[in-house]
Amino acid sequence: QVQVVESGGGLVQAGGSLRLSCTASGINFSFSVMAWYRQAPGKQRELVASITSSQTINYADSMKGRFTISRDNAKKAVYLQMNSLEPEDTAVYYCNARPPVGPAHYWGQGTQVTVSS
Repeated sequence: QVQVVESGGGLVQAGGSLRLSCTASGINFSFSVMAWYRQAPGKQRELVASITSSQTINYADSMKGRFTISRDNAKKAVYLQMNSLEPEDTAVYYCNARPPVGPAHYWGQGTQVTVSS
């Protein structure tokens, strides 16, 4: 059974930082593409950042320079360090796992990030 679990969300003031964590089990984590998405109220879910098994990283333009994605294969974990947070970053942040074989993606339950002005 595949489980994807996020943690680390919360309330922070503008300019502050948060670190999100995600663990994934039941998949070949080391070879999976891991990603963070977010969904703000009334908006579509959007990609924040992704990281491949070979450490190729992709960021959405608005997150470049402020957010850092990383992974620890030994812990089957992926992280999102978020700095210089803005109220516009308020959203539910979701972890996504895409194993190397097959079309399936797996989502976590999401973690709320709220940035106050």
